[in-house]
Amino acid sequence: MGIAEMVRTRGLSHRYERKDEEGNVESVVEALTDVDLDIQRGQFVAVLGHNGSGKSTLAKHINALLFPTGGTVCIDGMDTNDAQNLWKVRQEAGMVFQNPDNQIIGQVVEEDVGFGPENLGVPTAEIWERVKESLKIVGMEEYAKRSPNRLSGGQKQRVSIAGVLAMHPKCIIMDEPTAMLDPGGRREVIRAARALNDVEGITIILITHYMEEAVCADRVFVMNEGRLAMQGTPREVFSRVDELRAIHLDVPQATLLSSELEKGGLKLEKGILTREELAEALGLTEKVKTSGKPAASDVSLHSEEAGEAAQLAKAREDILTVENVSYLYDQGSAMESCALKDLTLHIPEGQFTGFIGHTGSGKSTLVQLLNGLLEPTSGRILYRGRDIRGEGSDRRKLRSDVGLVFQYPEYQLFEADVLTDVMFGPKNLGLTAQEQEQRAREALAQVGLEEKYYSQSPFELSGGEKRRAAIAGVLAMHPEVLVLDEPTAGLDPAGRDEILELLKTLHERDGKTVLLVSHSMEDVARYVERIVVLDRGTVFRDGTPREVFQDSAGLEKIGLAAPEITYIMQCLRDRGLDVPVHALTAEEAAAEILAARGRGQGGV
Repeated sequence: MGIAEMVRTRGLSHRYERKDEEGNVESVVEALTDVDLDIQRGQFVAVLGHNGSGKSTLAKHINALLFPTGGTVCIDGMDTNDAQNLWKVRQEAGMVFQNPDNQIIGQVVEEDVGFGPENLGVPTAEIWERVKESLKIVGMEEYAKRSPNRLSGGQKQRVSIAGVLAMHPKCIIMDEPTAMLDPGGRREVIRAARALNDVEGITIILITHYMEEAVCADRVFVMNEGRLAMQGTPREVFSRVDELRAIHLDVPQATLLSSELEKGGLKLEKGILTREELAEALGLTEKVKTSGKPAASDVSLHSEEAGEAAQLAKAREDILTVENVSYLYDQGSAMESCALKDLTLHIPEGQFTGFIGHTGSGKSTLVQLLNGLLEPTSGRILYRGRDIRGEGSDRRKLRSDVGLVFQYPEYQLFEADVLTDVMFGPKNLGLTAQEQEQRAREALAQVGLEEKYYSQSPFELSGGEKRRAAIAGVLAMHPEVLVLDEPTAGLDPAGRDEILELLKTLHERDGKTVLLVSHSMEDVARYVERIVVLDRGTVFRDGTPREVFQDSAGLEKIGLAAPEITYIMQCLRDRGLDVPVHALTAEEAAAEILAARGRGQGGV
């Protein structure tokens, strides 16, 4: 092993065995096969791959949480197969997991950060020095005395990183650390990771489904079906757009837009990664003064779209109404906090509505109020004009009519096989066994799960398949409203698109009213009719996607962002290309740029 190598694997293989009650092997899954990998000290590397590609299994080998069933793993020269190296390997290669709540155990931030070094036997005085130093590095020193429960998602994840830092690792593995975070929280965590690498010289291994996060890496590794499929610089890897899409991955939005422009006849260099690089490739090298006024096409489109949306809303009756609703957690105690404040909303029947907001803005509280899991502190919720808490209200019927799919819907799966799991809801409605099975089969067909899956354990399904099964369990109740709280969190691009296309079909084909809570600005931009932006329990913006994302500066102030395509178009416009900034997808943006080219604009 070279002196500069932090991680080296040779012929690394790992298989998971499923055994029956008597210890006999029933099935074997090859999670990793013959992986050769080299990561240098001080590098920032990104690991990409679809769900089930072997990314997390690889990460657990680097942290010695798993051991090879074939081949070797060496961390800073130490073979993980040697039991004598185990403690030292885990000290030098720290792990930050996807959900910070699974890693934070202390009642106070500083106690949590000190937990690791205390377990290493570090003297008390040095522990407190390490805690102070680690919190300062991640910018959380002023929160040292706070309860972790009162922090945002991004803040919790930075505390998790500080807890690993306090153990003085040489390498930190981050397994999808931003999957559950809003755009502001994602920026916080990636900024902290970048600083640890640049300033502290710590080797960072970032596993992510967000392609923009991989752009700043020194090197990118792509896993597919347990094997190392690609490796290289971000420019080398992301220039292979078609190959990446073939293995169910995305590319950065600037790269995707460049590819769309090439399809339209423009010749651009391969591997464009950022909005600035795209502008330069288009010959737009200098910023120009703009009036700040929207283009005429922006204004006409907004007026036309807003008018259509208003007419559609008026033509529909409200299926859900939120009237002056407030909600307090821990009411009357010292821990009292306000999640929603005098909130009023009207949801027309048949509308596809997106809810966005920073972590803690009140989104999850709101959706739990809509089907009666929580009750308002004040105000009321109306379903088809009737108070859901009023006299004669049927809470069981409400939860059938307003189906709620939680953030990690696979946590709702618990039966021995998929069909039985989906039958659980209809069973609670008092239906006959025949009716239960009929509804379950109809729902599974709706979500596109084939009959071969019905007898399988739901825990053997892929991430996207589990989400489909969980959604089928709600659909089998025949809801009129489908409410989904972050249904694509943690899914790879292909799994994400599967779920979103399913929701689109349920809305367009079956007329379902769909309410989607999401931290992905690209997802809501592409799929919903209307966006409601929540900020500290109140409505910050409410309008069509184009209307809402026009105010990118306002969204950034509350921890959100516009889709990356919106920023790309603004960048091109700032450099003199006469394009409107209303485009929300790469296809729309390419059409606008090519139209500007047709008018004789652009330098290429």
